[in-house]
Amino acid sequence: MLKLGFKAIWLGLTLVAIAPHAQAANAPCGGDFGAWLQGVRQDAAAQGVSQRTIQSALAGVSYDPTIIARDHAQGVFRQSFEQFSGRMVPPRLARAKLLLLQYASMISRIEQQFGVPGPVIVAIWGLETDFGANSGKFPTIRSLASLAYDCRRPDKFRGELIAALQIVDRGDMAPADMRGAWAGEIGQTQFLPSSYLKYAVDYDGNGRRDLIRSVPDVLASTANYLKGYGWQRGKPWDEGSANFQVLLQWNASQVYTKTVAYFAQQLAGQ
Repeated sequence: MLKLGFKAIWLGLTLVAIAPHAQAANAPCGGDFGAWLQGVRQDAAAQGVSQRTIQSALAGVSYDPTIIARDHAQGVFRQSFEQFSGRMVPPRLARAKLLLLQYASMISRIEQQFGVPGPVIVAIWGLETDFGANSGKFPTIRSLASLAYDCRRPDKFRGELIAALQIVDRGDMAPADMRGAWAGEIGQTQFLPSSYLKYAVDYDGNGRRDLIRSVPDVLASTANYLKGYGWQRGKPWDEGSANFQVLLQWNASQVYTKTVAYFAQQLAGQ
């Protein structure tokens, strides 16, 4: 699930095939990884990250060619809306309805504050990680360092790596706890570190923005993300609406976004 200004790549939702010998075909474009990582340390320090965080987060980090193989081998998502929604929504609908009831009071407060309806937030939660059950186990800093070292999108992922260090530096999580999808997304609704920095909310009031373990933080942060992209309170979110365009900022895929909208409509009784 990769947010690159929009979300276009999804763990478990995009068709990914890893060739047995993909590592050899996807070697980095040159240079010494250790020297490159020293440059990252210097950049992080220049952006205000403490030496303590830099040393603890980057100590022992190595290049992982399997991450690059995944990135280079992504297939094209070819399922129709009917196929995708039919596979994804029915198995999650009953659980989603229960969660809407379980967290009804909190979701109501979130909607009041951010303007995003609970069914939309819960639909995203369910489609992203099965309501937190499958957030990913890849070490985020190693994944981002590998993607930043690769030639394909080095500037983008170097920025995400620095953002991950900033998340650690402000105390939201320890480096060892920062695990998620292979492309660096973190938490139950899969934020890249730059979006985590910008939109994560400490909604449970414990002093940390925890999108891995705290359901209040997860749901409020997801609503804050959509609000940040222009969600219009009280307006519809069906295809062609302004709010549907906001959902496309979450995921650029029409099929995925239509599925979010459909799932939310089912939860809202529409």
